[in-house]
Amino acid sequence: MKPKRRSVLAAVCAGAAGTLLVTVASAQNLDQVLTQGERRITLAQESQQRVDTIVNQTRSLTDQYRQISREIEGLTVYNTLLERQIQRQEEQKTQITSSIEQVTVIQRQIVPLMDRMISGLDQFVALDVPFLADERRERVDNLQRILERQDVSVAEKFRRVMESYQIENEYGRTIEYYKGSLEVDGVEREVDFLRIGRVALVYQTSDGQTQGVWDQRAGQWVSLGSDYRNRIRQGLRVARRQIAPELLMMPIAAPEDI
Repeated sequence: MKPKRRSVLAAVCAGAAGTLLVTVASAQNLDQVLTQGERRITLAQESQQRVDTIVNQTRSLTDQYRQISREIEGLTVYNTLLERQIQRQEEQKTQITSSIEQVTVIQRQIVPLMDRMISGLDQFVALDVPFLADERRERVDNLQRILERQDVSVAEKFRRVMESYQIENEYGRTIEYYKGSLEVDGVEREVDFLRIGRVALVYQTSDGQTQGVWDQRAGQWVSLGSDYRNRIRQGLRVARRQIAPELLMMPIAAPEDI
């Protein structure tokens, strides 16, 4: 009976050893499979990273292309506008060049014109009603001096001449009073002058007792009676803006007598 048991035990041991060998071989195959799987995963990850990198680069290049395309489009529009501006500037340059060439001709024509205008203004002041005579003659003298100056531009000279004409024109539409001295009955006296446009120039002494009017036809002062004392006084108050404007009865020559 003992030899039989040994045989059985040997058989069992042989079977267990075979099973152990099969298990070890299977474990080795599994490790290889897992290793290869991990390697495939690693390779797949690396491939995916390369794909992601290429995709990102492609997107970046695409975005750059779009941005550059927009910039090119904007620059094209901008260049078109610049070309139009340059064309207009060239046209203006041509016009300015032509104007500069004509400046000398214009100056040669306008300077004699201003000289005639000043002479005409001088004659007008001399023949006009003699209000503010010193001031107006001084204005004309200044124009003559300015016309001869080299440091004053032609435009400024012309502006001064036109300004003087405008001042003279305004005199015909305004009422004004000013103080001055006048020889009355052989005595130099301080008087108040009242100018009503260019139709009447009267005076009244400071004490309000003597008054007179300028006779343009006779070219001299004519005394007025006491009837005009209050009228002239009223006109002076209007000119001083002490009272509101109102109808003034003044000695005015008839149109046919002027």
